[in-house]
Amino acid sequence: MSAVSLAQVSFRYRASLPDVVQVSKLDIASGERVFLHGPSGSGKSTLLALIGGLYAPQSGSVEVLGSKLSAMSQSERDKFRARDIGFIFQVFNLVPYLDVIENVVLPIKFGRQVSKGFSSAKEEAKHLLNQLGLGPYLETAVTELSIGQQQRVAVARALIGSPGLIIADEPTSALDADARQSFLDTLRTHVKASSSAVLFVSHDRSLASAFDRSLSLVEINRASFREGGAV
Repeated sequence: MSAVSLAQVSFRYRASLPDVVQVSKLDIASGERVFLHGPSGSGKSTLLALIGGLYAPQSGSVEVLGSKLSAMSQSERDKFRARDIGFIFQVFNLVPYLDVIENVVLPIKFGRQVSKGFSSAKEEAKHLLNQLGLGPYLETAVTELSIGQQQRVAVARALIGSPGLIIADEPTSALDADARQSFLDTLRTHVKASSSAVLFVSHDRSLASAFDRSLSLVEINRASFREGGAV
């Protein structure tokens, strides 16, 4: 089964603007790790938002883990994303009034299942946080963490429960070299054990060798858009 399948997908933010995304075909196999690159403004974040169910295309089909997101309502897509997609956002989207471990276990509360081998969401969260070097901060308010530490909390939240698809939007942008390597090692170990597919976006082309396949959005996206019209 394909983890991601797009066919004849087009998306624009307003009717008066040209398409930002115009992808005739994109397939990612179950368990495949794909590195997606492209210059700023080429539509990378918009494509991830379509695959993650944040947006619905004006035309075409977006299918993720066997479910047709393009036919769902916004609330249905939100529930699907929380349960089945581990999304690492550029801006993290952590809940400021919750501590570190409470942020990480949130997907379990929204219907995601605890990974095999763990007796509880908290046990799995502790395991992931320890792997990411955040063991001493389990009960720390996320607002007291550095930007790099907050990003690692967002990574642990995406990985918990072994979702079938992990979408990572520039997940290493705020990490130093050691933390970046720790993240990549954790991601590699996790997806190998869980068979999760990964769609990883970064400007850092040096990371591409850690993935099964590298794609250029410029090559797969046929859209023609105004300068600054894509994100």
